[in-house]
Amino acid sequence: MFKKFAAEALGLSDIGIIVSPKDYDKVDADDYLFHEDHEKIYFLIKSKKDEYCFTNLALIHVDGESAISAKRTIKRYDYAHYAINGVTIETAGTIDLDIELKFTIGEKLFSIDVRKDFLEQLKDIYKALHTIGKLQRKDEIGRSHALSAASVLGSMFKINNGADVTTVAAQYRSLIEELNDAVLERHTRRDFSTVFEKYIHA
Repeated sequence: MFKKFAAEALGLSDIGIIVSPKDYDKVDADDYLFHEDHEKIYFLIKSKKDEYCFTNLALIHVDGESAISAKRTIKRYDYAHYAINGVTIETAGTIDLDIELKFTIGEKLFSIDVRKDFLEQLKDIYKALHTIGKLQRKDEIGRSHALSAASVLGSMFKINNGADVTTVAAQYRSLIEELNDAVLERHTRRDFSTVFEKYIHA
């Protein structure tokens, strides 16, 4: 605890703040958005060396080596490919200076310290991330059911005595196209704008 106080007094801590939407165009992460695909920032946490940018399509992490270095690594986690789990907030004690947002995206664990006076805003991103995780799990179940159905239907198109090969092949191609549509489109959500718009109160 003493080290945390000393670090804060010396300006060396990496406790983040939540950036206002009017300042989104001033952050590094804005340069790495896919504006062409209508990507938009909905929530952004900035510390001395890192930025955690939550867009409708992905988490963009501007990863800094240190507060005094200009070197940054840009890491992108698209929600369509990285599942969100284990979203928690650790609130501050009486003498703590920060609160903590924790979650896993894919295999990566994030633990982000934020100034405790931003607790109300942090509750918003907690709700949004928790909901995205639930929707991702729902999509995963949908994909699993689609694959199971394809396996059953595929067995129906086995060539039997007297079956027309051309007809069976055409039916099988149609089945594969339907499967691809189910797995890649209907059960793989990419844009979570509606979730952020529901829970984020700028």
